[in-house]
Amino acid sequence: MPINSFKRALKEQRPQIGLWVGLADSYAAELLASTGFDWLLIDAEHAPNDPRSVLRQLQAMAPYPVHPIVRPVQGNVELIKQYLDLGTQTLLVPMVETAEQAALMVAASRYPPRGVRGVGSALARASRWNQVDGYLQSCDDEMCILVQVESVAALDNLEAIAAVPGVDGVFFGPADLSASMGLIGKPMDPAVRDAIGRGIATVVGAGKAAGCLTSDNQVARDYLAQGATFVAVGVDTSLLVKAASQLAEAFKGTPTAAPSGSGSVY
Repeated sequence: MPINSFKRALKEQRPQIGLWVGLADSYAAELLASTGFDWLLIDAEHAPNDPRSVLRQLQAMAPYPVHPIVRPVQGNVELIKQYLDLGTQTLLVPMVETAEQAALMVAASRYPPRGVRGVGSALARASRWNQVDGYLQSCDDEMCILVQVESVAALDNLEAIAAVPGVDGVFFGPADLSASMGLIGKPMDPAVRDAIGRGIATVVGAGKAAGCLTSDNQVARDYLAQGATFVAVGVDTSLLVKAASQLAEAFKGTPTAAPSGSGSVY
């Protein structure tokens, strides 16, 4: 049974530094897996990913000491079943606004009678096609469910969401949260950062892990200092655009793209 090292690190309150992966390409995913991050987030919400492309990226990352996390396009029970069968052990579920939604996501990751995950392990990479002894009986313990809080409504329900059994962590999405607060395009606004800071305190107070994404190094360190334990510090697409733009500017003298990280996390 593959051990979920990321879940163990969160329980031990060991900070885990990650990177967003949106290029939707297995070669790029393998390259990034070799760079030393604790975790990589395969984004199937905003990047052009589907179960097939996610599978290829999971396979590419597998030889490296990095933990893959998958973000589905939505908190859908049937879709979660597919990603778990592919071998995903940690999910980041977007747009969770109530404790009931959070509880359903936990149930989607557990087999009956603990949950509602469909049983099809003979077809699943997760069980090595039924070659992992006792997979059905013990895999639930290695599942890690992270729910994404990214609206004012979700913040209002944060205490109840964090209290849901089986929710391992709460991730704050600055981009959508800023929009919900009437500050679209301003995820670095002090009001957004203050809301996230209070949210981190609430989640940590509930005994759960808190996380966030920011492309600003100092803000990332601030969130870690406030108690966040899983923080993504960059986005692959933004890193590529920024480096390529700077190189072009160095030789052509005229900026060809807006600098990355100037007020946006994507």
